[in-house]
Amino acid sequence: MFLFKSKLRSIMRVVPLIFIAVVLSVSQLLAGPPAAKVYDFSIPAGPLESVLNQFVHITGTNLSYVDEFPETTQSAGVNGRYTAETALQTILGSTGITAKQQNGGGFLLQALPQATEKQPTSEQQKNKTEAPELQQTRMEINLGELMVTANKVEEDIQKVPQSITVIDDEILKEKGIKDLSGIINEIPNMTPFGGSSKVSFRGLTQSYYTSNNPVVIYIDGVGYSNSNAFEVSMNNVERIEVLRGPQGTLYGKDAIGAVIKVVTKEPTNEWHGSVGTEYGSYNDMEGSFNVSGPLLQDKLYLGLNARYQQDDGWVTNDYTGDDKAGESSEYNLGGNLLFTPTDRFSAKLVLSNDSYDNNWGTDAILSGGTDASEFDRDDAEHVSYDVDTYTEKENWAQSLELKIEFDSMTLGSTTTHKDFDTEYIGDKDRMSDSVYDGLAQFINTDCETWAEELRLSSKNTEGVRWVAGAYFESEDIERNRAGQQFYRSGVKYELNGATTNESETMALFGQSMIPFIDNFELTLGGRYQYIDKEMTLDQYIQQVGSSSAPYFSNQMDETWSAFLFKVALSYSVNDNWNTYASVAQGYMPGGFNYWAGDLSDEDNTFEPQKSINYEIGVKGDFNRGRLAAAIFYMDIEDTQIPIYDEEQAVWATGNADSAHSLGAELELTYFLTDNIEVTAALGIIDAEYDDYNNGVVDFHGESITDTPSHSARLGIAYFNPNGFYARGDVMNMGKVPYYDDADDEFNEVDGYTVANVKIGYRFKGYDIYAYCKNLTDEEYITNFTSASAVKSVAGYGDPRTFGIGVRYSF
Repeated sequence: MFLFKSKLRSIMRVVPLIFIAVVLSVSQLLAGPPAAKVYDFSIPAGPLESVLNQFVHITGTNLSYVDEFPETTQSAGVNGRYTAETALQTILGSTGITAKQQNGGGFLLQALPQATEKQPTSEQQKNKTEAPELQQTRMEINLGELMVTANKVEEDIQKVPQSITVIDDEILKEKGIKDLSGIINEIPNMTPFGGSSKVSFRGLTQSYYTSNNPVVIYIDGVGYSNSNAFEVSMNNVERIEVLRGPQGTLYGKDAIGAVIKVVTKEPTNEWHGSVGTEYGSYNDMEGSFNVSGPLLQDKLYLGLNARYQQDDGWVTNDYTGDDKAGESSEYNLGGNLLFTPTDRFSAKLVLSNDSYDNNWGTDAILSGGTDASEFDRDDAEHVSYDVDTYTEKENWAQSLELKIEFDSMTLGSTTTHKDFDTEYIGDKDRMSDSVYDGLAQFINTDCETWAEELRLSSKNTEGVRWVAGAYFESEDIERNRAGQQFYRSGVKYELNGATTNESETMALFGQSMIPFIDNFELTLGGRYQYIDKEMTLDQYIQQVGSSSAPYFSNQMDETWSAFLFKVALSYSVNDNWNTYASVAQGYMPGGFNYWAGDLSDEDNTFEPQKSINYEIGVKGDFNRGRLAAAIFYMDIEDTQIPIYDEEQAVWATGNADSAHSLGAELELTYFLTDNIEVTAALGIIDAEYDDYNNGVVDFHGESITDTPSHSARLGIAYFNPNGFYARGDVMNMGKVPYYDDADDEFNEVDGYTVANVKIGYRFKGYDIYAYCKNLTDEEYITNFTSASAVKSVAGYGDPRTFGIGVRYSF
């Protein structure tokens, strides 16, 4: 292990040897003309050149000029939600300049010829007067071509044979989404539990002792699967791509369910930015800014962003009288440098620092074995605990992305490093006036990860496209304190398990998209990965404040290797509609239970979780909307499940032999009028254990825990050209099964419905708005755990809150 680790780290700190996959074939893929996307504009009046530069920054549209325009030319700007073409026409207005769309998707700008002295006929004058109204009436709203990088090459989302949800910066602002749980709630069949730290998707749930979620986040190439670091700053986001279904072929281990890919904003040759602030219920205060621009025109660019948020929470600790027991605060700092010395080489350095401090949270605590139906939100609003309880998290991350453009391919390198620390101290039974008074539980974790990915990809946008590469990763996780205190003969002792986990991963991957016959395309992908994990464990029982030798020590080492595949076949029905069928394999590595006790290595090791996802789907654009639908079936083997050890009063991870899930997902965007947009999403699922026996009860046919029966959302938004806007969103969650350890059976947490509303006004770069979240003040449980030995815990969603905010963009 040491030799392997030394060699791997040496490889990662120099430029690795390039893994090259060569796929040579050229053909053309029939494609319809791209339609225009709809954008959210807030460009104030000003010099035409400045207004056009902001237009290009928002849309990425290419503008060509036939004539030079006077520097004094002014534009009225544009506010509202429009296609690029309509917005450009509004910007040009009465400037005497026309815009003609080009075949490549850009626009050619040209000055109108000078008017002659000849007077127009009455019919000509009538046509001139009616033109804007007719044009507005006849305008078709098309959502059109939306480019994504799901396959690590740029493609139209409608032609990628898998389920993908894209959420851009405009939607994040409109809906007030500021954290990962807000993103997850947008995705059919994806559910956050306990904030966003634990995620369920399509019957796949968190692995308890690795703390790995079945959904992986990637931010500027830095991967996050550990639930303790499952936070994302939305302050510098261009768009978020949620790739549903196993993504192991291109994204590797842990991506057994889905990938949330965060694409951050690229700086341009114009300085742009925004600054904003909010104030809301429970003394919720937030401030943020984002600015980017050139340090050296066309060569060197800088981006900076920051956000700070704090609130008092809505929980009171009746034991101490503290009415801010649930207070929290966080900050996000980010910066990036983009260097483009030539047209063929670029380097991007991204730095970030995120910190999260949270006290009690929003949990209600009752005695062990209490059913979820017996809880009330009052139990969460008024708690009683005698030991200070808090969680502190801090994450430092850096990434360096290098690209070299050749004539027909691109060579890329992504080097990442992250260091995540978390400290938790809490009341042992989270109650007062009990035999556990004065006792604490605690976990201190430090996780450091280095990773390197080398990629070689084709530059084709049509015909055969391919990507291939190599991946290396080294991760060290140290838990120097993890345990709880107890009394022995009136003296306070602590049970502490100190562990060091070392993991090394190497992988080779490749994927190719191959058109054949008429309108068919075949996707073939594969990944071979090798994982070596080692855990060193020392367990102590010692009087608080003293030191002693461990009463039990162990060292475990295990390797796993796997080949993951993906096969997809897509068919283009016409220019606007595509269908597909796919089979993909998912994989979540095995690991070790931290509280090993004196059991054998085999009993303390849990196996990798594997899945095969079968999916068929259809995607299409029509006159005023976009539709995507999919049906899936997933076979799950050795699903990782939490098991409560009553003898040691701790949770561990085990394996249920097999399970399955069957479901459907639907997403719709539709414009009722040019100014009214409707969005909807629905996910339904039936997920069951096929072979699961905990030694006491056979749970064959029981629903998989933490998997809601359905999830649905409906939103309607109105945008007025004068700058006024409003939107309302409703989310409904179905019943959620959980395992009741007290009675060795499965029960359900009731479903719920939450509504949010927002109104605002945009003018001259300003956005002033007000919002209400949980409009009906719904009382609902977001996370539930039942352990018969000590307590049952119900995490509640926030009550109704109000807030106001203002943002200025320049």
